[in-house]
Amino acid sequence: MTDKPFMPKATAVWLVENTKISFKQIAAFCDLHELEVKGIADGDVAKGIKAYNPILAGQLTREEIEESSKDINRPLTLNKKILDIKSEKKSNKYIPLSKRQDRPEAVLWLTKNCPQLSDGQIVKLVGSTKKTVDLIRNKRYWNSSNLSAKDPVVSNLCSQADIKQAIEKAERKAARKKKEIEKKNKKLEQSTQS
Repeated sequence: MTDKPFMPKATAVWLVENTKISFKQIAAFCDLHELEVKGIADGDVAKGIKAYNPILAGQLTREEIEESSKDINRPLTLNKKILDIKSEKKSNKYIPLSKRQDRPEAVLWLTKNCPQLSDGQIVKLVGSTKKTVDLIRNKRYWNSSNLSAKDPVVSNLCSQADIKQAIEKAERKAARKKKEIEKKNKKLEQSTQS
C-alpha cells in the first residue's frame, strides 16, 4: 500500500478502540500485519502508544469508517483532501532606527578587539552577513565614517561566554594551522638536506 496514514500504529490503536472495523481492514489501511492489529486489540502490541484520531487529522471521514464498518470486505481509503494551509511568509521584524547601527558597530568592535575571529564566527555571534563583516573589516562599509566600535554584549547581541568560546575555537584552529606549517617546513628541510 503506497498511501498509508501518518503515525500508522497510533492510528491503528484508535481504530481498534473506537470502531467496529475488522482487524483485516485496519491492517490493510495502516500497512500493518493482521496479527499486529490483533495484538493491539489484546493489549500485547503498541503498549504506551497514544491513540491518534485519523478523523481529526483529516485522514479518514466518519462516513468512510461507517461504510467500512458495514461491509467487512470494503477497504478503508485514505482521505486525500488537500488541506488549505497557506505558507505564512516570514515577515521582516521591524528594527527601530536607534538599533540599526548595533550590528555593524558590534562587527567593528569584534574585528578590532578579537582579530583572530573568522568572518563566519562574527556572523554567528552578531547575526550579520559575511559581506557586511568583510566590508567593515576592510573599511569599505558604506557607513564606515559613522561607525563607532560597540561591545556586542552591551548591545545584547551575544553573551560574553559566546565570545570567549569563539575566541578559544579560533585559537585552537590557529594552533593546529601553525603545527601543520611547522611539519611542512620540517619535511622541506629534510628533503633539501638529503
